[in-house]
Amino acid sequence: MRLKNVIPTVLAVVATTSACAGPIERSLRPELRPAAMQVNPQVAPARGDFARWVRDFRARARAQGIRDDVLERAFAGVRYDDEVIEKDRNQSEFTKQIWDYLDSAASPTRIVNGKTVLREHARTLRAIERHYGVDKEIIAAVWGLESAYGARRGQRDVIASLATLAHDGRRGAFFEKQLIAALKILQSGDVPPRDMRGSWAGAMGHTQFIPTSYLAYAVDFDGDGRRDIWSDDPVDALASTAAYLKRFGWTMGQPWGVEVRLPRGFDHSLARRDVRRMPSEWASMGVRDVNGSQVPDHGRAAILLPAGSQGAAFMIFDNFAVIERYNKADAYVIGVGHLADRLAGGPAIQASWPRGYKPLTFSERKDMQRRLRRKGFAVEKIDGIIGPNTVNAIRAYQVSQGITPDGYASEELMSRLKRR
Repeated sequence: MRLKNVIPTVLAVVATTSACAGPIERSLRPELRPAAMQVNPQVAPARGDFARWVRDFRARARAQGIRDDVLERAFAGVRYDDEVIEKDRNQSEFTKQIWDYLDSAASPTRIVNGKTVLREHARTLRAIERHYGVDKEIIAAVWGLESAYGARRGQRDVIASLATLAHDGRRGAFFEKQLIAALKILQSGDVPPRDMRGSWAGAMGHTQFIPTSYLAYAVDFDGDGRRDIWSDDPVDALASTAAYLKRFGWTMGQPWGVEVRLPRGFDHSLARRDVRRMPSEWASMGVRDVNGSQVPDHGRAAILLPAGSQGAAFMIFDNFAVIERYNKADAYVIGVGHLADRLAGGPAIQASWPRGYKPLTFSERKDMQRRLRRKGFAVEKIDGIIGPNTVNAIRAYQVSQGITPDGYASEELMSRLKRR
């Protein structure tokens, strides 16, 4: 299918940047990194002998099928990039509160620009939607959060960035794998080396694919013989995003989630990802949408309270987990889903948020985990990540204190842990 000649030029937009498949400069991405990826400020940048590392790496690349001519072109003029290491070392330890993140993710500007690109690229997005069975608004929402609809794709030389990070060693194995994948992309002829540009961490194109994801899921939708996610024409990038979401089980027409109201006396211990029921079952317990109606039976769903009992509640479906394959942070998934809803003409989130809370810092989150463990609650790792294990420990503590077991790591909870 050739669409190149009928696709309008991408809209030049000015919007707040977000990036989640890989962070680009001034990213607003919510932080949710595994322990192995947490920043250690005591580790100093290790420039070392970069040229020697490149020579040794070339031997490893050849062993994985990379040709000498590709290596020569890829590394021509490549130097160690101190700024990339600085960005890697200084990723913020602060997490935006969910309401602040959503204010940006579904800002008026992003909504207006999203509706504009939906109109300008209507033919393309309808074709992609039909082919892959992924709702066009979801594709547009990922595009909007990842690169502000193509306005902020990242301008760094991907080979230089990945080589610097692989040589650095802190996450060397991961970035060397990405570097090999990037060289395979060059070897396939999809893009010239110096046109392969992206974030400081190697995420590329309109929807910020990392190289391994590109190799696995990128498609040539416009039929020009290249899977081009870098150019101003977004066709291949948008189709690749749809292919990615379809591969992980996207169900056309199923909501990612629906905002709901919980009845007085609701058992908040049921608001967890592993408690899944049909919406009709939740309705029998008094859980309704914001208009007071029963949510249709789109499939089994869980109740999510991203800001605890004081904020919005969502009934989330299987498609929520599909968006998580892009970024596991709840804020990102809700951001994509809610932006898609707004692009489709849906309302803003109706519930109020407990605005005024400051986010707990990385060190405060670790302190919370230590205090929970000292009080006998099962926290596996002191890593500053409020994942399912820590949430369950918080719930257990809340039950022991006779307070609402919403699992939310709030300032109020931290104060209580310090007092008792």
